[in-house]
Amino acid sequence: MSEPFVFDPRHSLCKTPFGAVPCGGSVTFHCRPLASDHFDHCAVVLLGEFSGAEAHLELSCEGPEGERVRFSGVVTAPSEADLIWYHFRFWRDDGSGCILDSTGYRADGLVEPWQLTVYEETPTPQWFGFGISYQIFPDRFCRLSLPDPAGMVGDRWVHENWADAPEWRPDPDGEVRNRDFFGGSLAGITSKLPYLAGLGVSTLYLCPIFESASNHRYNTADYAKIDPMLGTEEDFRSLCTQAGELGIRVILDGVFNHTGSQSLYFNADGFYPTVGAAQSQDSPYAGWFSFHPWPTDYDAWWGIRTLPAVREESPSYIDYMVEGNHSIIRRWLRAGASGWRLDVADELPDWFIEKIRSVMDRDFPDAFLLGEVWEDASTKVAYSRRRRYLLGRELHGVMNYPFRTSLLEYLRQERAEHFQDAMETLRENYPPAAFYSAMNFLGTHDTPRVLTVLGADVLLESREARACYRLSPGERDRGLRRLRLAALVLFTFPGAPTVYYGDEAGMEGFEDPFNRGTYPWGGEDQNLLGWFRVLGRLRRDRAPLRTGGLRWLHAAGPLLAFARETETEVLTTVVNASLEDQHLTLPWSCGPAEDLLTARRFSPAEGGLELSLPPLSGLLLADASEH
Repeated sequence: MSEPFVFDPRHSLCKTPFGAVPCGGSVTFHCRPLASDHFDHCAVVLLGEFSGAEAHLELSCEGPEGERVRFSGVVTAPSEADLIWYHFRFWRDDGSGCILDSTGYRADGLVEPWQLTVYEETPTPQWFGFGISYQIFPDRFCRLSLPDPAGMVGDRWVHENWADAPEWRPDPDGEVRNRDFFGGSLAGITSKLPYLAGLGVSTLYLCPIFESASNHRYNTADYAKIDPMLGTEEDFRSLCTQAGELGIRVILDGVFNHTGSQSLYFNADGFYPTVGAAQSQDSPYAGWFSFHPWPTDYDAWWGIRTLPAVREESPSYIDYMVEGNHSIIRRWLRAGASGWRLDVADELPDWFIEKIRSVMDRDFPDAFLLGEVWEDASTKVAYSRRRRYLLGRELHGVMNYPFRTSLLEYLRQERAEHFQDAMETLRENYPPAAFYSAMNFLGTHDTPRVLTVLGADVLLESREARACYRLSPGERDRGLRRLRLAALVLFTFPGAPTVYYGDEAGMEGFEDPFNRGTYPWGGEDQNLLGWFRVLGRLRRDRAPLRTGGLRWLHAAGPLLAFARETETEVLTTVVNASLEDQHLTLPWSCGPAEDLLTARRFSPAEGGLELSLPPLSGLLLADASEH
């Protein structure tokens, strides 16, 4: 940190420890006014988000009178988890003064404080953050035979040609029904377990697998039944067993904020022989939904009438989903799942998520609870309420959309400093276990394919144009080179690197449903696939990439460099996102350096490593003298 400085919460000269602290932990602050200012007093002002408690702690003054001084003090975090907002107040003996907040000195009375996350220390299963995840959209991964949709819920039809494009055109009523299926199955996934193991995969995250009228299955029809086009419960148990033999766990997608209108519980079209909430107010499920009036008007997720929203506070719903001895949460963990990913976690009340976590902690302590949150989960506000996702009693980790957003921005716009700042914000705000358990990814079923994002010259506005768009040879080449760099950062950064099925094979496509094509078995980009396999092996075999601390070495413009380090080994990732040659000097106190990706060696000189980086290239450096 260069002089003069005032306060930087990310620097050990100003605040220790770095980032979030456990309940009851101590935080040491050092705050120094600019040399041209003279203040006699300084206090840190703290306000609890959830407790509402406010505290003013006057800091002690250190340094010779008349010279630049430092104000210091130790704050004890509260015994209950909270978000603490803090700033500093300086004043003189004559009463004049000002405040210091995250924007600098202020005299207008407004405050933009810093954040201190105070969390409850609770166990987090380490297997998720240490491993590699692979997300599968089950209908599109692998089919072993052409299924017959007769008798299944929903007006389904099946593509005979596995290579067809997904249907995207509205039906005569102007609706996109998502009723075209390709017939991927759980048995198909099981048949590809050796392929997944070869990628280094240790966790499978499956998009919904329960009976549903749509190919995405986010409009659940029966939580207690595997969709018959995917197979049976026995097929699911077999998948979990055979995956476990290869060191692979399975996480399921839990859609608990809404059901499908064509469901056992709502039963709008009478498909099920039992009585649903839309058929009778005496239905055992009537209390699950909010009608005003029954039956034509009801709360639905984002107003989509095919997705009636549930009342999580309904006692029978809580019992059925979470707390009953045969609840859905318990049922599928007993069947072999190792965790749940909560769809639209923002739509679920904190207390509901806490109930799920409580059941899992008590009966399945090694199971992992993941949440879909698109922003900084430590400060998320949903429906005017600050959320408590990561304070210890709810989610173990969240999907890291900020990682994807900032990384792809860096690779397209060459602003490494923005990526560093976005990641440091999360590292500062998240409890360490949550930061190292974040699901990092380049794409999901809700985002355009990463290759398309990194390669396309323009973002097309017309849905018709996006439907048939394929990257030109030049666009694809540039996209592939950028994707290799994105994967390098993905696999070497803290968190659980997650691959969306087919990204490793070079699949293209804009948003839903163009990003949900079938896996191109036999048509993979072998060079790209080989790159992912190398990175997967390195992640699996090198401890610093799984558990090592993070140290930033350079982040400016097109150049990014960071180290992952344990007590015995340091690995350094270096990326040039520019279309031109770049040069970078890194501090290097070890022996010769080896690029683990190419086996190239570099000789240090005068305590530094001089690197010449070709356009769109990257390195993963290790001390060659240790191997």
